[in-house]
Amino acid sequence: METKAEFSPLLDTDTPLYMQVYNYYKSLIVSGKLPPKTKLPSLRHCAETLGISRTTAEGAYLQLCADGYILSKPKSGYFVTDLYFHAPRPALAPQAEKPAAPLYDFASLSVDRESFDFNLWRRYLKSALRQDERLLSYGEVQGERDLREALAQYLAEKRNVVCRADSIVIGAGVQSLLHILCAVLHDKKTVAFCDPAFLQGRAVFQDHGFTIREREADAQIFYVSPSHMDRRGDVMPTDARIALLKRIAARGTLLIEDDYDNEFCYFDRPAPALQGLDGGRHVVYIGTFSRLLLPSIRISFLVLPDSLAARYREIAPLYNQTASKAEQIALCQFIRDGHLAGQIRKVRKLYTQKARLLETAVREAFGKAADVRLRETGFVVQVRLRMPLAADDLEQRARKAGVSLRAENDANGACTLFLACSGVRASDFPDAAARMRAVCLLQDTETPT
Repeated sequence: METKAEFSPLLDTDTPLYMQVYNYYKSLIVSGKLPPKTKLPSLRHCAETLGISRTTAEGAYLQLCADGYILSKPKSGYFVTDLYFHAPRPALAPQAEKPAAPLYDFASLSVDRESFDFNLWRRYLKSALRQDERLLSYGEVQGERDLREALAQYLAEKRNVVCRADSIVIGAGVQSLLHILCAVLHDKKTVAFCDPAFLQGRAVFQDHGFTIREREADAQIFYVSPSHMDRRGDVMPTDARIALLKRIAARGTLLIEDDYDNEFCYFDRPAPALQGLDGGRHVVYIGTFSRLLLPSIRISFLVLPDSLAARYREIAPLYNQTASKAEQIALCQFIRDGHLAGQIRKVRKLYTQKARLLETAVREAFGKAADVRLRETGFVVQVRLRMPLAADDLEQRARKAGVSLRAENDANGACTLFLACSGVRASDFPDAAARMRAVCLLQDTETPT
């Protein structure tokens, strides 16, 4: 029990006496000096110790009970509860210093400043923002009707996709659309991915209770990006696309075609979309504008087969539209005025030129120490090293030298670099290539400041 000497004196004449007692015990409980299950002094002892009446002590205890700080047990007394108890927090480990941004980023999917006409896009956004009455309401759940109509026409002309405006669903990014798609695919529970590195897609399906299979033949759903099948940027040839469609039709598999990077093929015209080759019967088509326009313009779309479109309309009211209505209005007019086709030509030309310049810079820097060539798509330069190096270690050492890149070892241990040219200025290619060569040949290189 507490002794008189341990109590703080009750000298606050502006506060009722019972509240002074209440505040005293409350502070002891909150601070942890009276831990849970501790028995408080009896009313008689509390009154005698503080020199107050039993009625005053009882008023304080009753208020503590009412606020949950203590609990009255018949014939036993008053005990501290654990409602307000907070165990001492362990000392926080010092946060690791955030690594500095690399001087040259060949690993990310950022875009070149010159690839996009910001002034032109601002004009379309301003035009959209002047449509006052239209902006007073929420956007259509499925996406703005006029944008879906413009998309349907564009996809039919440029990608031979079989669709109508009613079969298109718009959303802010591929992941948000996959959440909706998973809700539609209630009768299928297994999925396989052509590219196992697509972790974001795997996570969405796992969150919805799907089982991830490693082989196409073992799954009810197969997710493929035929124009960028893996981190190397491999493109699925037309004959392989036709063979895949025959297999999935024979098994009754649903194919999800993520047409990522279809616009960016260096050497050939883009291969026909699987969805168009299939006639739109067994394929869900996914597209996005994040790579073609800007990563910050989060507008993507699904094209659903008729059977899934009917299911979608049943659940559509449960999902809000996630893409900006103003940006949808702007993009619709942007497409109708022919700027999307012009943007594809501009970006393809720019990145093809940059990729060739990067190829030349790396080849000159490495000489006979590496085989250098362009990948077919994705503005990627492949550098196959002629010395044994661990990919993870190489990536770390390159970052210390100011270069962010992707590397991987094949089954024989050979190391290959994959360099995306879009996020680095062409004028910086020679210095970046020299830094990469120094890292690969285990030479000292100046650490960037």
